[in-house]
Amino acid sequence: MLSYPIQIEGVTSRVLQSGTDGPAVVLIHGLSARADRWRCNLDVLAAYGLRVYAIDLPGHGFAAKGTGFDYTARGYSHFLRGFLDQIGAERASLVGTSFGGLVASTFAVEHPERVQALVLVGSIGLVPMGLERRQYTIKWLAEMERESVRNRLLRGVLDKALITEALVEEDFLINTSPGAAETFAALAGYYATTIDADATCDHLAKVADRFPTLLIWGEHDVSVARAYGEAAHARLPGSRLVIVPRSGHLPYFEQPETFNAVLRDALQPV
Repeated sequence: MLSYPIQIEGVTSRVLQSGTDGPAVVLIHGLSARADRWRCNLDVLAAYGLRVYAIDLPGHGFAAKGTGFDYTARGYSHFLRGFLDQIGAERASLVGTSFGGLVASTFAVEHPERVQALVLVGSIGLVPMGLERRQYTIKWLAEMERESVRNRLLRGVLDKALITEALVEEDFLINTSPGAAETFAALAGYYATTIDADATCDHLAKVADRFPTLLIWGEHDVSVARAYGEAAHARLPGSRLVIVPRSGHLPYFEQPETFNAVLRDALQPV
């Protein structure tokens, strides 16, 4: 696996890459996460003949933080387009989880000609969340103490042993690094105002014939309920829904063998 910095229109970020040939796949993490959340997936997917990238979204991980970036779905979609341009990918399969799913689906709506396949994992942003759900996220975006970080990570999995003290400490240090508070304040402002207006499900339905859409949900996801995925599946013509057993909001991390096999079947070159 390669790890290197990249700059997209003046914004510095980090890329993890596995594989140098084959169709491009971009893995997009969720809110307050980072590229290495996909460490159980990158090398395995590359072994299937894919060229796989995971990126730190601006304001996350080792990417630039603070003011000066458009922390909305459209801002991130623009960043993703610049990334695909820079790696020379006319088309790519996009795999987005949670908030990263909103980024991926927004890009797919705006640039359907550049999407080979769309995979949404416990994704928000398909339908409006509503005030209560948005307020919950706004609240935790301001809570980056160690115990708050630990509780959020534990909420994402069934197997609590996966959440080590080292992982908690790393998340805490990254999400309290210079500029992080300003990033999360901007994201909280987006949640407070226009994020629900950016819901993508109805727009995706209009381009459903342009690329396959796969929805993957953890069987016991309490962060974005399985019913949410089922409702989106019903509204997206031709989509597939796969439920990963014995997993919560992070099936790619908690049940990587099952998750990777699902992606192999969906994305492997023929």
